Amino acid sequence: MGFFYTEHIVKKKTQPSLHKAVRHHTRMVVVPHKKNQYRPHLIRVPGLMAVAVVVLAMLGLSNMLSTGSVLGDTPNISVAGLLNQSNAVRQSANRAPLELNAKLTRAAELKAADMLTDHYWAHTAPDGTEPWAWFHAVDYSYLAAGENLARDFTTDQGVVAAWMNSREHRNNVLNEGYTQVGFATAEGVLAGSDTTLVVALYATPLEAKDGVVAGSFINTPVGTASIMTRAGYYLQALSPAVLASLVLLMITAAVAFFAHAYRKKLPKAWRTSWRKHHGAYTGLATSCALLLVVLLYSGGQI
Repeated sequence: MGFFYTEHIVKKKTQPSLHKAVRHHTRMVVVPHKKNQYRPHLIRVPGLMAVAVVVLAMLGLSNMLSTGSVLGDTPNISVAGLLNQSNAVRQSANRAPLELNAKLTRAAELKAADMLTDHYWAHTAPDGTEPWAWFHAVDYSYLAAGENLARDFTTDQGVVAAWMNSREHRNNVLNEGYTQVGFATAEGVLAGSDTTLVVALYATPLEAKDGVVAGSFINTPVGTASIMTRAGYYLQALSPAVLASLVLLMITAAVAFFAHAYRKKLPKAWRTSWRKHHGAYTGLATSCALLLVVLLYSGGQI
């Protein structure tokens, strides 16, 4: 009697590598192709809802961290913060740090209060009072002096970033001749709206050495700067969380417009309805959301 031995060999399926899996899912999410019916998952309803949730969460986080308010309307600007931010940019430009001066700070406070009292926002008051009058009011003698103004910002970083992206304002911040500075912030009603004013007075005291480069009293609106300068101003005035939300919105808009190029390959039911232009509609809506975030979170004037 014989015995038979049979061996069954089961061939195991090879598991896809992590790299291949990530690449596959990425293509399904952001690249229009046959397997996802040329409708990337990112711009389908679940994907767009996920983008909205993430963006709102990051904006809320930005509000909580930078302003302490979920509405984002509470200014978080201080004299110490303005001084630190100003000296940080001066250090990066190999300039000596500015020294906070009590008289200049008082002069800046008087200027800010005067603007709120007489309802103006300019270097020269309606009655003709010039900026140097505030230096004289606190008995501060100077060889050279300058003034920067800002309004409706919510962070120190936003104020200084805006000044640095305007040539005349930047000249005051980085002026090698200035050794002292005074800052003031004031909240009140200006032109019928709640506002936050920032005044910076830069100076070289009279006892300083000769040969100082004089500053100027300036107030150039952001609108007169170049497009690249204005873009730099907006971006530097935004928090990392807001920037991250903008990047996500830009990616979503890019995917949507890219998918629109493949509209002729969509399923027949989509090609014969308004959904044929779903990519274009989604891209435009996302772009509008992106611009809205920029306008809401980079507010303020200099």
